[in-house]
Amino acid sequence: MGMLFNTKPRHADLIENDPLSYVGLWVSAAGYVRHELLPNGRYAEARGRKQNALEGRYWLDGNTIDYEDDTGFIAQGEFVDGVLHQGGMIFYKVD
Repeated sequence: MGMLFNTKPRHADLIENDPLSYVGLWVSAAGYVRHELLPNGRYAEARGRKQNALEGRYWLDGNTIDYEDDTGFIAQGEFVDGVLHQGGMIFYKVD
């Protein structure tokens, strides 16, 4: 008799195989910074209790994400094994 396994794909698999899977809420390991990646290419960053501390646009190139906030500040991050590394912080996707 075969065994049943949970076949839910990891975030890394989703991102690689379905570019829209990165859309959603990503939270820093400490929980203080939150990036909400919207399906229209915009993002909102919250810090602590301050919602929408930064807003801007983002785009992907493979595993790299580039951000440009509405003031023109730019930043870059990278998805590694389903985890977002950006600005010296690690972000996990919230289901």
